[in-house]
Amino acid sequence: MSWDVIKGDWKNFSGKAKEKWGKLTDDDLKVIDGKKDQFVGKIQSLYGHAKDKAEKEVDEFCATHHVDA
Repeated sequence: MSWDVIKGDWKNFSGKAKEKWGKLTDDDLKVIDGKKDQFVGKIQSLYGHAKDKAEKEVDEFCATHHVDA
């Protein structure tokens, strides 16, 4: 799924992301506001992953989760 689609339906996607990454807060998701680099950075900092690992996790999650339009 393209990031443009995710950004367009960020509210719905962010709920699914919060289910996967429980350390994300509503405030985190509000600040991220659909920006992929900030989302990856937040996953990286919350879970102590290297940037490439966090980016891979986000990409894999995006590829397997659909945004309900």
